This record gives sequence, C-alpha cells and structure tokens, in this order.
Amino acid sequence: MLVDAHCHLTGSHLADGQVERTLDRARAEGVAGFIAVGTDLEDSRAVLDLARRIPSVRASLGVHPHEAKTWSQDTEPALAALAADPAVRFVGETGLDWHYDLSPRDEQEAVFRAQIRLAKALGKPLMIHTRSAPEATLGILEEEGADAVRGVIHCFSENRAFAARALDLGFYLSFSGIATFRKAEAVRDVAAWAPADRILVETDAPFLAPVPYRGKSNEPAYVRFTAEAVAALRGISTQKLADLTTRNLEALCGWAPSS
Repeated sequence: MLVDAHCHLTGSHLADGQVERTLDRARAEGVAGFIAVGTDLEDSRAVLDLARRIPSVRASLGVHPHEAKTWSQDTEPALAALAADPAVRFVGETGLDWHYDLSPRDEQEAVFRAQIRLAKALGKPLMIHTRSAPEATLGILEEEGADAVRGVIHCFSENRAFAARALDLGFYLSFSGIATFRKAEAVRDVAAWAPADRILVETDAPFLAPVPYRGKSNEPAYVRFTAEAVAALRGISTQKLADLTTRNLEALCGWAPSS
C-alpha cells in the first residue's frame, strides 16, 4: 500500500470529473492514499472540499511562495479557520522559492514565518517547499522553532548536509520523481542514506513525472515508479518501502488510508 504524500488534485490540469478517474488509476497501481495540497486561499478551499468528500484524501492547506504576494490581513484568519478542520493534516505548501521569484523575497519570508506560527498554533506539521534557498529555508525553520511541529521537506532536491539539518528539526524527507532522474546524484544519495523512519514518497503531480514518464503530465499512479527507485537505492523490496513510508506518514500526521 502506497501513499502519495504530495499531489495537486484541484488545478486546471484536471477537467471536470477527472479527479475520481485519476484516483482510480492510482488505486489500480496500489496507491491507497493521497495528500492533496493547496497553494493559495481559493485553492485551499477546493482541496478541503475534496478531502471532505473522498475518504482516501487528506489535505495540506497553505499559501505557496509563488502566491505570497496574495497574502493580506484577511488571509491568515481565513486559512486558520480552514486548516483547523480534521481533514487537514498539514499547513502548507509554504516556504521559499528563490529560483522563480514570482513573489518578492521579503514577502515570501514573511508569509513563510506566518504559516510556521499558524502550524504551531494548530499543532499540525508543515509542508515545505524550498528551491534555490536552502540556507534561508533552514534558518527560518530553526528561528521559528518549527521543530515543535515538524513536517515534510517535499520534493526533496537538496544534498545530505541540508537533509541532516532538516532531520535534526524532526522533519521528514519526501522523494519525488527526481529520484529517478539520471543526473540527480545528490538526491539519490540522500534517498539511500536517510533514516528509514523519516522518508516518504510523492508525485507532486502534475509536475516532475518520474522515468519512464518524464516530460509528461504526472499523476498519483506514477508514485510507484519513485517507490521502486527509492527501494532499489536502499536495497529493499518495493513492498517494504511502501509499508514503511505509509507508517511514517501515520507517525507524522496521525493518518493512514485505513484510518
């Protein structure tokens, strides 16, 4: 039994009626659970509605660093009200993206800090996005005491030094299709080395499809290819990898597909 620890199920890439068919294809590949992720306030409302309707879906609600520029004085109380729902298991996707810089960096940092504080107030773990900002991301997590709630470094794309500091904060490392990419040596090194009780697998669908679908639209069914790759790196069976990553998610956020 696999869980896709981070996927987007509410975007324009899924036409009306496509969500259930997409999830059915995933279930046929042994994927029993899904963490659906919101990227702004409107999207978070849609994700929560989905999680309320479909038992195998749980939610992560937040404001992505790309959308930090949309944050206003009304955003935090509205997000707090949504994220208090039991179907919501994470706050985020939040963090820093200094690769695209689609929101000003100071706004990204302020919104990131606000969501860490919200997660602490709610007692829920964080879903972290970081790109081209490793030191700043870790520094803010440390300064804000994110170890109090822990969380996930989603779509892990850093090196072992970054991983060690994240692990020291109690965070889990979630591996995406990047682990199947030929040139992703640092990511594969961490996937092989990381503690067994701190790893997860995800798609980040519709992005970053794994080999053999690289370059195409990703979907939760393809998480099995990442699981197979990570299992091979660790010298264990795919079934064992599936079992331990599902247990890890349960340990972090109190939910597994059978609960």
